[in-house]
Amino acid sequence: MQCHFNGTVLISVLPPLLVTEFVLGIIGNGLALWIFCFHMRPWKSSTVLLFNLAMADFLLNMALPFRASYYFSELRWMFGDLFCNICLFMLSLNRSGSTFFLMAIAVDRYMRVVHPHHPINSLSVSKAMFGALAIWLLTISITVHIFTLRHDSKSYCESFMIETKPHRNLTWHRFEFLFSFYVPLFVILYCTIHIFSHLRGRQLAQQTRIKKALFFISIVVVLFIFCFLPSNMTQLLIWIKIQKVTSSLHESQVCPAMEDLTKAFYITISLTYLNSLLDPVVYYFSSTAFKNICRKALHLPQVYTVDSTERKTRETGSQSLSQRQAEANLQPLSLVRLLNSK
Repeated sequence: MQCHFNGTVLISVLPPLLVTEFVLGIIGNGLALWIFCFHMRPWKSSTVLLFNLAMADFLLNMALPFRASYYFSELRWMFGDLFCNICLFMLSLNRSGSTFFLMAIAVDRYMRVVHPHHPINSLSVSKAMFGALAIWLLTISITVHIFTLRHDSKSYCESFMIETKPHRNLTWHRFEFLFSFYVPLFVILYCTIHIFSHLRGRQLAQQTRIKKALFFISIVVVLFIFCFLPSNMTQLLIWIKIQKVTSSLHESQVCPAMEDLTKAFYITISLTYLNSLLDPVVYYFSSTAFKNICRKALHLPQVYTVDSTERKTRETGSQSLSQRQAEANLQPLSLVRLLNSK
């Protein structure tokens, strides 16, 4: 038996939050895709990753109005069982895809800063596209099980159901949800820590522009944790608690025991969609080229900067090649390649 929950908190909090995320996210990511497709030329391998991240964010936003309608209707799904599974699949696919692409971007920046001479840094655009395709195939393979989840009520559309008896597909769904966050999180933290350590070792972290870049990296990681950690911690607590209550309580007592924690999860999972809303903001503030295209579209004055790496090369010809490469890989112009992690 599945537990069905309702409440004024979900009805009052989630619809306006989801609608706001949809409107701002669809505008921001639509603009980002337009810039990547028609104005960012030529593409580099890192641009491929950013484009796919923007695509994942855009597709995720397409499902948000239906979720807002669902919660506004007091958890009554009005679009049919098939479209329910499609919508849940889109949310799961693009949530996992976003974290995997953020992980790939973090690894790309780590290799360019810490191992600037590694052959992988010369990866062609076509090979980067194959890598992006591999990430999508991996994400699809671990989320396609959504179509096998059972819904006891045709008006109820949730992928993270609470069941009084364990269900194998639901257990895998919880595992995939946690796996697609904690693995990218550890990789992103590893890459970020080693970038900091590498630059400190070369005494580059004291330079003003590098300090700003490192501060930006830190903010991006904090935002990533803020958006994704609450829902994953809540789901982990649900997974632990459901094992206890199903073994110690009568079947009729399981749902009431899990209600508060489940409602908390519904709210915290909505924070994950902020990730797609914040990505375009990161693009804007980290890339002068991206910023100028946006400002040109809005008929605002352009921002002109002198590439600091080129300037420093002219001023200090004695600076080592590896130092200049490390600085170049952390300039705000190329920071958009790093961790669009929120």
